[in-house]
Amino acid sequence: MSMPVPARRIAVYSGTFDPLTLGHEDVVRRAAGLFDELVLAVAMAHHKKTLFSLDERIAMARAALAGLPNVRVEPFDGLIMDFCREQGACAVLRGVRNVTDFDYEAQMAAMNRKLLPSVETVFLLPQAELQCISSTLVREISKLGGDIAAMVSAPVAAELARLHGPARVQC
Repeated sequence: MSMPVPARRIAVYSGTFDPLTLGHEDVVRRAAGLFDELVLAVAMAHHKKTLFSLDERIAMARAALAGLPNVRVEPFDGLIMDFCREQGACAVLRGVRNVTDFDYEAQMAAMNRKLLPSVETVFLLPQAELQCISSTLVREISKLGGDIAAMVSAPVAAELARLHGPARVQC
């Protein structure tokens, strides 16, 4: 009698990633070691005015995560649980930086469980030195000429510099 082949363990990490930060990348790298495949689901985000277009956000994420063979970057629109079902995911991954994030994400996890009980929510915290980074703050610092090199990968920094110009040199 042969043993059944275990199903591939696929997780989905969704967000607008406008832009992808080093905190996001840290969560992706660590989750990539926990699952057979990780899908970074970049939201169309009809409800938000994004700095970067969907295509730009996907291109930046693919460039930043190119060294991770079990990570795919895909666009999505609609309910994340519908996307999880389409991908055959067993888990949805959420990065949490603080208690405020956790409170919001716990509520979303409970609702997602009602929509698709077979998909578990997994919370990961980025490394401590990355927990203060948010896409919103990165956009603002870049717009005001600040140095975001320690907050985003080189491909993302280049795109922010293209939009806002290079960081001003501090004396």
